[in-house]
Amino acid sequence: MTQVTPAELACAEELALVCGGDTLLLWAAQGMRRGVRAWALGEAVVVASPDLNRRDRLTVGGPAGRAADLLGEVLPRVAPSYRLMGERALIEELAGRVPGVEPAGVFEWMDTASPPPPAAGRAAGGAVGRPRWLSGADQEVSDLLAEASPSAWAVPGVAGIRRWAGIRAPGGRLVAAAADAWSCPQVGFVAGVATAVAHRGRGYGERLCRFVFDELAAAHGRVALMVDTDNVAAIGVYERLGMRGRSLAVSALPGA
Repeated sequence: MTQVTPAELACAEELALVCGGDTLLLWAAQGMRRGVRAWALGEAVVVASPDLNRRDRLTVGGPAGRAADLLGEVLPRVAPSYRLMGERALIEELAGRVPGVEPAGVFEWMDTASPPPPAAGRAAGGAVGRPRWLSGADQEVSDLLAEASPSAWAVPGVAGIRRWAGIRAPGGRLVAAAADAWSCPQVGFVAGVATAVAHRGRGYGERLCRFVFDELAAAHGRVALMVDTDNVAAIGVYERLGMRGRSLAVSALPGA
């Protein structure tokens, strides 16, 4: 039997070549910051990222057969705290090839390199309702998320969140927020998107997302986010802003 010998990748540039610039895998690598490791076997890639989006994540890509072989070599090298993540079809195939792998949740990954310009008549006017980066507003953001999105993973104080953007309504109340969180050199990442319940339907969320998408795409080349599969309204907004998606799945690791 031929021995499987994965190659450990040394840098983000090497990973980009092996994975063909796959946005999900590049994001998982976080510029190969300290603690991140990545391996390749043929076209299969596995990236181990500690404390990424509040989890230790093991992101996989490539053909199922090779990915299964690679996982067989990598799994003994990582802690059971890691959670396997990849395209839904791949995780479902791996469930039949790697003992103990079972899809445990599904969601959507969406990204774009070029958000479209605003449609005629949709540009923001005046200072009120104009998106901007916030300063010293962590308590306001926390209050907004507690009311509008209590299950949000991105909240002020969580490691990896760089800054918050927001929109204020007349009177100054913060009514929409979104975070630049867990971004890396090649991919800007958006999380914690929320609009106050009483102010929904006024275009605040879409206006804010357009601002953040434009800012992060300009800085990183691409912008991405994750969204629940059943959040049809949000997916529609992101699609209007040029994002395209693919279904992901996660799985606990064998023995976890």
